[in-house]
Amino acid sequence: MTSSAPAVRARRRTASLALVLCAGLTSALTACGGEDPDQGTNGVGKLSAAEIEKKARTAADSADAVHLAGTLVSKGGTYKIDMRLRNKGGAGSVTSKNSTFTLLRIDDELYLKADAGFWSHDEGKADTGEDGAAAADKLEDKYVRVPEGDPTYKQLSGFTDKKVLLGGMLTLHGELTKGDRDKVAGVRTVRIMGGEGTGGALDVSLEGKPYPLRFARGGGGGVITLADWGKDFALKAPSEDETVDYGKQLPRTSS
Repeated sequence: MTSSAPAVRARRRTASLALVLCAGLTSALTACGGEDPDQGTNGVGKLSAAEIEKKARTAADSADAVHLAGTLVSKGGTYKIDMRLRNKGGAGSVTSKNSTFTLLRIDDELYLKADAGFWSHDEGKADTGEDGAAAADKLEDKYVRVPEGDPTYKQLSGFTDKKVLLGGMLTLHGELTKGDRDKVAGVRTVRIMGGEGTGGALDVSLEGKPYPLRFARGGGGGVITLADWGKDFALKAPSEDETVDYGKQLPRTSS
């Protein structure tokens, strides 16, 4: 009687070899690009550029808070901003060519704290008629409440307004197209562009909610990163000994 053991062992070896070959083939296909780039993402990358923009705007509008940091270039000059914004207020710093100043807004109450450069530059003296050095000595590192009727209020409050800032950053001009995949602060993103980038570019998160994570203005108008979506923070009015009354029209902040 002939034993069947050799045949069984042969079948097992054949099966094992087949598994190894299949595993190797799977690895080869993955290395050649067979892996789904949207695997493990929120699926936004599969959408059209217009649909991604809509998703990003909806996510941003639904968030109670955000942290913006980067550079903005406008007709008035170049500003470096670092602002934490809520629906009814914000706080942070703005640096221009002439000066650095801190802004704090709680509801409609706007406070400004600036360095000597802000209070003493020539335009400020022209507006107030006060000696720049004297103003700087009095006001440097003190909070000044900005009256709503002051021409500077609208300009400065815009830096603390979540709706105003995000409205500009989430608006791409020109035909929308979808660009490359990337990472912002370690988070996978997909880029959408207006006018092939001339109308701005927005990197949208592929993880969790499709928040905008980076915005590049067209024409070299600056780059802003957006983080800490929905993370609340405290806003507290300065104490009396931290504030001083300016008493006249505030200087403007153009560079």
